[in-house]
Amino acid sequence: MLCLGIETSCDETALALVNEGKLIGENIASQVKLHSIFGGIVPEIASREHLRALVPLFDDLLVKCDVKPEDIELIAVTRGPGLLGSLLVGLGFAKGLALALKKPLVGVNHLYAHLLVVGLEQIIEFPALGLLVSGGHTHIYFIRSPFEFELLGRTLDDAAGEAFDKVAKFLNLPYPGGVYIDRFAQMADPDPDLFPRPYIDNDNLDFSFSGLKTCVANFLKRNDHLIFKSMDEAGPDYTPDPELAKVCASFNFAVARTLKIKLGRALKRVRPRSIILAGGVAANTMIRRAIEEQSRAENLPLYVPDKEFCTDNAAMIAYYGEILGQAGLTHGLDMEAIPRGRKIPWDYCQRQFSLSSCTPYCLQKGTFCRRI
Repeated sequence: MLCLGIETSCDETALALVNEGKLIGENIASQVKLHSIFGGIVPEIASREHLRALVPLFDDLLVKCDVKPEDIELIAVTRGPGLLGSLLVGLGFAKGLALALKKPLVGVNHLYAHLLVVGLEQIIEFPALGLLVSGGHTHIYFIRSPFEFELLGRTLDDAAGEAFDKVAKFLNLPYPGGVYIDRFAQMADPDPDLFPRPYIDNDNLDFSFSGLKTCVANFLKRNDHLIFKSMDEAGPDYTPDPELAKVCASFNFAVARTLKIKLGRALKRVRPRSIILAGGVAANTMIRRAIEEQSRAENLPLYVPDKEFCTDNAAMIAYYGEILGQAGLTHGLDMEAIPRGRKIPWDYCQRQFSLSSCTPYCLQKGTFCRRI
């Protein structure tokens, strides 16, 4: 089933084509340079840029993949969570295509798509324990199948990615600053006692990184010589002062260790057959290493997407959209966008379903069919 995926949840405009679980092609337009001027994402600018980029990206994708519009069999689009204005632009484009081409439409939960995109590269063993670490979310899910996600732990305030961005802003690093902190951190050994592991003195699986962020802010007030006077100072080839590198490594360590502690706690409560690490912050070197250590200790396979699939992309939307569509799950043109902070309903229309429409993976494992 040739599925077009459309992603406009934040500041990346992306379209991709997936067929039978294989990526055919993808186009992405980044807005990083525009928003870096402001040190963060400006929602109104993001919406306008999505509107400007969608049609050219779509036309170019069809040419690049040698596909005609009528060849598309399903249109999948991010319906949330995300910035409402950005979501509405993508949703409007998807609905217009579905109406014009008379093709089925399916809305995709952006978070679920992040967790399952690794299926483009390898077969996932279900049930899986999923750790999603992104700019807006730090969640733990027990994933029984692509259709059953149980939220075990969630972000209570600042997500891990947001903490990285805020700390980078405290240091006056260019936006997005998480990549700089990760790079600087690799040049020093962390001091485990410099910053606390936040919100672990409890028995739950939720996350709160606001206290850690405040701790770093107070430390930098006492050590303001570490703060860059200008963003231009920290270029791509900049080698940090050893003291600054140790601060970055220690902050990175605190986040990674917190994630590892909570994931270990979750593994005592559920019995998965695998672990999935996903989201933009999953590209962080120390976090990857910490979760790899946890998976080896539990003797469980760990699935981590390639770095190109960790950040927002349309391949994950097309891939998960195809899974939903093959199971007969679609939406009508009255589907609503769901911004961050609201629960995304499982409100799919159930179309006629048969084993003949399953993916090869579905037939092999039986997991998809059994769970619908």
